[in-house]
Amino acid sequence: MRRAAKIDGNQPEIVKAFRKFGCSVLLLHMVGGGCPDIAVGKNKKTVLVEIKDPNKVLSKRELTKEEAKFHSEWLGSLLVVESLEDVINVVRALER
Repeated sequence: MRRAAKIDGNQPEIVKAFRKFGCSVLLLHMVGGGCPDIAVGKNKKTVLVEIKDPNKVLSKRELTKEEAKFHSEWLGSLLVVESLEDVINVVRALER
């Protein structure tokens, strides 16, 4: 039986920032199986985004085994973000 999905402490802030920059955001953290936390869309482009909390120690920010497997097998765009600066970089890439 699957446990309730946990989110990183900064997920609400990250989601809010993407939306402020005009992006669509689909919450995926409850999907499981290593699926990233959110899908972000802008300008007819979509990227899957794994959110990690920079306030946690480095070892707690590493991808889980399931996340690492998903990342290695995913053939589309997939990024890890921790900060507002990361959000801005993703938005700029989606705007190109």
